[in-house]
Amino acid sequence: MKASHIVSTAALAVAAAIASNAHSQEYNEHSLKLSYVVPKSHSYGAGVEFMEKWLDENSGGKLKLRGYPDGLLGAEVQSISGAKGNVIQLAVVSTAAAATTAPEFGLFDMPYLFRTHAEADAILDGEIGQGVLARLESSSLVGLCYWENGFRHVTNNKHPVAKLEDFQGLKIRTIENPVFIDTFNTLGANAVPMAFTEVYSALETGAIDGQETPHNSIYTSRFFEVQKFGSETGHIYGAAVVLASKTFWDQLNDDEKALMKRGCEEARTFERKKNRDDDPKLKEQLSSEGMEINEVAPEEIARIQEALKPVYEKHADRIGRATVDGALKALEDLRKAN
Repeated sequence: MKASHIVSTAALAVAAAIASNAHSQEYNEHSLKLSYVVPKSHSYGAGVEFMEKWLDENSGGKLKLRGYPDGLLGAEVQSISGAKGNVIQLAVVSTAAAATTAPEFGLFDMPYLFRTHAEADAILDGEIGQGVLARLESSSLVGLCYWENGFRHVTNNKHPVAKLEDFQGLKIRTIENPVFIDTFNTLGANAVPMAFTEVYSALETGAIDGQETPHNSIYTSRFFEVQKFGSETGHIYGAAVVLASKTFWDQLNDDEKALMKRGCEEARTFERKKNRDDDPKLKEQLSSEGMEINEVAPEEIARIQEALKPVYEKHADRIGRATVDGALKALEDLRKAN
């Protein structure tokens, strides 16, 4: 037999094996509930809708995902509990909320950890971020991937925040997370931990002066109706965790797990791009709605960062000093390379 014929036969056999494997993927019927606390018009909603369609198309209609916005299935911490008990199968929650279950997620809530989206992507999608995701399995959860909420800014009804001293005495709603609480208390504000679903009414009644979220949440939750000033502090990059019930996950076969993981990552790419493309437009829309938006000078950002150094020292051991130091070293290397 000629060598060329042998090679051709072997190539055909490999191609046939690959094709056979592709067609042998097995998907069973599953109905999945996914909880998230922001409105459907938020980038989370767009990501969930993308993931719904992607899973439907790529499973031949077997994996049916339905998203529930506006905290209909509970606030973030409640949604995490619901996923632990398999009452719901999936949730998109802030890393701050995830830190109530696995303290290592507090790393990503450290003030001014990330300077750019590229830095956030590199750490979250790389070895450090994936290692933190793996921590969820000991708590009856599975971390699929990271989406984003974006860089967080302060709004309030008292005055613009243009310098460190402007935080003094402001009652600012924060996520129910010790890093967030200490960040604002350290700056001289009065941190008021509160579920996101309660924030609008608290702002409306004057129970709090302000809150801190990215432009997408400020706009889609219509905080401009009850807040006069918006200050671009960019104090924390808000990452989101897409997590699954481990009880549900263990019921899936390997093909279904691979599909779920890839679906999360495909939606991640879409959701992040949409959020970043929309951010400057949302800033303009907030201004057009009457909110007074101000930037914070770089030298004042530097003063705020300096004031927040004790937050790193206070929380490093609780989060895991090796995790914190590893992230800071990786970021230092990234910045040197660029």
